[in-house]
Amino acid sequence: MALKIIDHGSPEYLQMVKLRDDVLRKPLGLVFTPEELDGEKENMLIAAFEEEQILGCCMLVEEYPDIVRLRQMAVLNDLQGKGVGRALINFAENLARDRGFRAIRMHARINAIGFYEKVGYVVKGDEFTEVTIPHYLMEKLL
Repeated sequence: MALKIIDHGSPEYLQMVKLRDDVLRKPLGLVFTPEELDGEKENMLIAAFEEEQILGCCMLVEEYPDIVRLRQMAVLNDLQGKGVGRALINFAENLARDRGFRAIRMHARINAIGFYEKVGYVVKGDEFTEVTIPHYLMEKLL
């Protein structure tokens, strides 16, 4: 498995958008807007590949000079629980640390809380609704 930063608009990015759409959006009856995707140009786009096949992805978005937000974490359904997500998180944390960030935050779906807790994230605050489903703010200091 190869982990790498990918370029917005590249063929790899198009695979990333399809994966996120299949795993995160379609099950909720949602779609990406062109404006949403265009707004990702400044984000750090991260993906895991096996040869040319995307396995998982996430992105980092600067929120503050020392805090970055993890967004759009997705792993192929049949590979969930097989280490792809953990590898992506480790890569994202190292990238954030290398770029001077001191913490990572995210809006975690309620069904993913256990995974994030296993890799050191802590729930901060109360449940809230985002994209029609329950989420919690989670954070990890780097």
